[in-house]
Amino acid sequence: MGTNTWVRQVHRWLAIAFTVTVIVTFVALAQDDPIVWVSYVPLLPLALLLFTGLYLFALPYLAKRQRAGRPG
Repeated sequence: MGTNTWVRQVHRWLAIAFTVTVIVTFVALAQDDPIVWVSYVPLLPLALLLFTGLYLFALPYLAKRQRAGRPG
């Protein structure tokens, strides 16, 4: 499995993890006595989604630059 495939798979699983943490946060904050620190839980998957998403966004541009630099 190549690096690009691995990053895509990780990105998909991070999206699922982020969605679950957001749902859990909404449920936890809807309680009578909410735990405020729970609102920070989705930030870790969100940050990882940012990095993998930026990598996936840049892939076509990097590939185009590599193709343009090849002789012939």
